[in-house]
Amino acid sequence: MNVADRATAGFRQRYGAEPAGRWAAPGRVNLIGEHTDYNDGFVLPFALPLRTVVAAAPARDGHWTVWSELDDEPVDFGPADADEPGRVDGWAAYVAGVVWALRADGHDVPGARLAVASDVPVGSGLSSSAAIESAVLAALVDLGGLDLPTGRWPRLAQRAENDYVGAPTGIMDQSAVIRGRAGHALFLDCRTEEVEQIPFDLDGAGLAVLVIDSRAPHRHADGEYAARRKSCERAAATLGVTALRDVDVADLDAALARLDDDETRRRVRHVVTENQRVLDTVALLRAGRVRDTGPLLTASHASMRDDFEITVPEIDTAVEAALAAGAYGARMTGGGFGGCVLALVDAGSADAVAAAVTDAYARNGLTAPGTLTVLPAGGVTRLD
Repeated sequence: MNVADRATAGFRQRYGAEPAGRWAAPGRVNLIGEHTDYNDGFVLPFALPLRTVVAAAPARDGHWTVWSELDDEPVDFGPADADEPGRVDGWAAYVAGVVWALRADGHDVPGARLAVASDVPVGSGLSSSAAIESAVLAALVDLGGLDLPTGRWPRLAQRAENDYVGAPTGIMDQSAVIRGRAGHALFLDCRTEEVEQIPFDLDGAGLAVLVIDSRAPHRHADGEYAARRKSCERAAATLGVTALRDVDVADLDAALARLDDDETRRRVRHVVTENQRVLDTVALLRAGRVRDTGPLLTASHASMRDDFEITVPEIDTAVEAALAAGAYGARMTGGGFGGCVLALVDAGSADAVAAAVTDAYARNGLTAPGTLTVLPAGGVTRLD
């Protein structure tokens, strides 16, 4: 049974009725540009064919009840719970956070019954949280007939995650999930929120992206993510700039000389050089040189490993094995300390590269990884 049918079946079983509609939002991978988003920088994600689907219908009692196939017990909450961050926790907080963000923005959010099914793996760095936020947001906007242009959706979904759930993420994930387009990567300026759809024709180039789920548990990810963000903010203040995006790569050495400790210098070097790698990747894709982006992906990984220090042994093993098996480039994608690796490979060699990574895991006594070959997919949509 596919994910949309699972959401429908869950709705019928839980509520004894038919949903009014189904809304789908994809996961995402970030081709390049890691930890640049909250530094007002540049990112280049694309949406995945993996989706989270919400089947939903209005509820007359003004409450919101949500069921997930990952947790058979439904969660029910009312306006008082939605209006106070922290009152709803766990996975349902992402749903309550969307209600909170919409209400805080002045919208009359309809009560609803919702059922959630997903093919986006939780905790793998493929943005399962943004997927559920965006699918729920789309459902509530439609059910309530809310006047909310899609260009404003990413910021509201981000507010739900930042201010209700309490995760200090940037706007990249929600932007990719909501605004993704098949066959394209989304070039996002995280300061201005301007976007450009960049052709990413893997099929035409005979290439594919192999996504490798490292199966590494996220080790201290939340605290370490917050620590990296604070370090970047302190460095920007010391350098007298609004954000590290304002440090040009040509001025990097001079900027580093003004910082007092080596750890901060390494954090800054990653962000500044990563922004430049995004710009260089975009230039290559505009020129149709997809294969030539590989070395930039690999350089990005080295920077995350050595300067930002957010990789783990499982991640590094996957990158090294993919490159040794012929990948044009490979890097960790996501916030770090676990999650996924992406590798740019010839379409015909994807299985061989995946097998090489699996063999490397076995030699190192690691839990076997998951692998998936993907092409860029479309963003959030109503299915019916």
